[in-house]
Amino acid sequence: MTAATPQRRWSLHAGLLALWFVASFGVVFFARDLKGLFAGWPIGFWFAAQGSVLVFIFVVVYFAWRENRREGPEPGFNYAGFEARKRRLHWRFATYIAGLLVFLLALAIAERFGLPKAWVAGIFLSSTLVLYAVIGVYGRTADAAEYYVAARRIPAVYNGMATAADWMSAASFISMAGGLYLQGFSGSGEQPGGLAYILGWTGGFCLVALLVAPYLRRMNLYTVPDYFAARFGGNWPRIIAAMAAILVSFTYVVAQIYGVGLITSRLTGVHFEIGILLGLGGVLVCSFLGGMRAVTWTQAVQYVVIILAFLIPVSWLSFKQLGNPFAPIAYGQQLQKIAIMEDNLRNSPAERAVIDEYARRADEMERRLLDVDAALLAERRELRARLAAFVGVRADSDAANALRRELAAVPKDANTARERWARAAADYRERARPLGGMPGHNAPFAGDPKGSESEQKAFQSSRNNFLALMFCLMVGTTGLPHLLTRFYTTPTVAETRRSVAWSLIFIALLYLSAPALAVLVKFEVMAHLVGQPYDSLPGWMAQWSRDPALLSYADVNGDHILQFAELKIGPDLVMLASPEISGLPYVISVLVAAGGLAAALSTADGLLLTIGNAVAHDAYFDGVNSKAEAMRRVMWSKFALLVVALIAAYVAAQRPAGILYLVSASFSLAGAAFVPAMVLGIFWQRTTRAGAVAGMLAGLGVSVYYMAANQPVVRQWMGLSGDGRWWDIQPVSAGVFGVACGFAVTILVSLVTTAGKVR
Repeated sequence: MTAATPQRRWSLHAGLLALWFVASFGVVFFARDLKGLFAGWPIGFWFAAQGSVLVFIFVVVYFAWRENRREGPEPGFNYAGFEARKRRLHWRFATYIAGLLVFLLALAIAERFGLPKAWVAGIFLSSTLVLYAVIGVYGRTADAAEYYVAARRIPAVYNGMATAADWMSAASFISMAGGLYLQGFSGSGEQPGGLAYILGWTGGFCLVALLVAPYLRRMNLYTVPDYFAARFGGNWPRIIAAMAAILVSFTYVVAQIYGVGLITSRLTGVHFEIGILLGLGGVLVCSFLGGMRAVTWTQAVQYVVIILAFLIPVSWLSFKQLGNPFAPIAYGQQLQKIAIMEDNLRNSPAERAVIDEYARRADEMERRLLDVDAALLAERRELRARLAAFVGVRADSDAANALRRELAAVPKDANTARERWARAAADYRERARPLGGMPGHNAPFAGDPKGSESEQKAFQSSRNNFLALMFCLMVGTTGLPHLLTRFYTTPTVAETRRSVAWSLIFIALLYLSAPALAVLVKFEVMAHLVGQPYDSLPGWMAQWSRDPALLSYADVNGDHILQFAELKIGPDLVMLASPEISGLPYVISVLVAAGGLAAALSTADGLLLTIGNAVAHDAYFDGVNSKAEAMRRVMWSKFALLVVALIAAYVAAQRPAGILYLVSASFSLAGAAFVPAMVLGIFWQRTTRAGAVAGMLAGLGVSVYYMAANQPVVRQWMGLSGDGRWWDIQPVSAGVFGVACGFAVTILVSLVTTAGKVR
């Protein structure tokens, strides 16, 4: 039975897809109308944060059980030997987990007895990196099957762990809880998102399980572009798929290497760029030497570090606030308290004073932009006049030195001044809004569907962008090459279905906890930081504020009391600083940093392996299958992986965009490039080679155009006016248009061209 003509039970697929659709898009569309409480939770929030995820798990698990039961045992497979191997692996993995817990406890005891923090960080970081390196060296191979698909011997539960680690990238571990802290339920304005990330990144596994993974695994492939070559024939489908895989994976891996640099610099104290290179060494040892074989077991080991690093702080913070360590169950009571505190902050005179000052600063920056040259000259004259007043004994005073630094920081030319002042004006204007521009945490969507015309428009835009982003994340999940390749490593199709189910279960452990962490940290900030005198703020704030992108605060209204609007928290801080916020020992801070590093490293491993394989296995070689040629492809894959890693490190060092944005953009590109032709090729025999090629090019082209055409620099260069958005959809959700275009073009071109041989 081929991937193009599998036996299918359409009623099972249709029923489960309908349940998936209702639990995601149906619930979200009517979220504003879901009034009342469910066990103390706002109903709409509970469904979006937890209820829908539980439905997704049911869909994937039930599908795997029903289909595996229907198909029965696979002929010729050695089930007895496979079960014996699994038992040995279980013992080894249990020993590793016990050893890790004992190691953590020993470091905590040593810290309590005076071991310096630098030693704690150094010992833990070096130990984990050495462990990953040992696995990479032990798993080194030049065999093609081992390098590309780990010889298809990975049991479902361990492949699920590896997939979860591969999936829970720096965006999930480092940035998602912070994004939920800042965006609440659905985000607002220029930041749509919130719980769309939870729904999108879990709901997509329903599509992977029902539509793609088992059918690709049945074909015994090495890479995703292999599918396009096997299904449609010819060179163009494979080459286009390889180029798309490189584009998608490179965009994704830049975000991971950015996270590697952030975490490594945090752990070691080195510069960000040096941190990138140090972390990159850990990536290359695993993926370069052993390919998928080494990467799989490294990722399974890394998953344990990741999940412990996330669950320990959120569980402790939940116990501290609520007396219950099971945060996903308990944090609902804090939502209502946060809503009350948000109302109090909106009506606070002190908060209003801060907002008015930010509005004044925004007005001042906008006034300067009217005549940049004159404003720049006036600023220099004013600072020089004030500095000239410090003569004699006061020339070396702190105030004089501060003025000299301020003068040195003045922009050197009008272009630099214009760019800097425009950014400052936008930032001040954003912070001159209630709650520092943050939406109400429980509010589903901005605006009001029953309010004024502008409020109704804001509501429609907010809901549409939430749905669009969720759609792109779900469909993008279905098309990500580095994710789909993971399901090639299982020994049977039945194990592949189980593997998708285990993957979602392991991922859900973190994704159900991330909204809890966001709520608990927001309550901690509002209840215990806001309103405190500046001289009594906790020490961790001064430490983290060394990087203004992570944390900044200033006494804007001059009352020496911290107001909520005076505090600016970056999305990456919420998770990274959670141990300090919770009052946990420093060893847990190191564990969190190591968890973030493991998340970034595990995803970077898979992505770089995908890129190297796409370059050497798919784009360059012509598919000759001799043993010598296979070994040669492996060596070229390793070389390509090394080159791409260095290029990605250079790009990441430039800090091109936030982690969350880069990752989300890669999902739009993956969905548009792969999903239409792939799904139609599996389920519609009439799909032709010409249709697949045209659909991939059209879908990817529309997505890339929409993202690029909505960048201010590109619009200025092209002489375009306005914001260029279609139906006010944000550029990060360009996949909405790309996927629709890809399906339409693939179907239309297939209908008017001759179908090639179905393989």
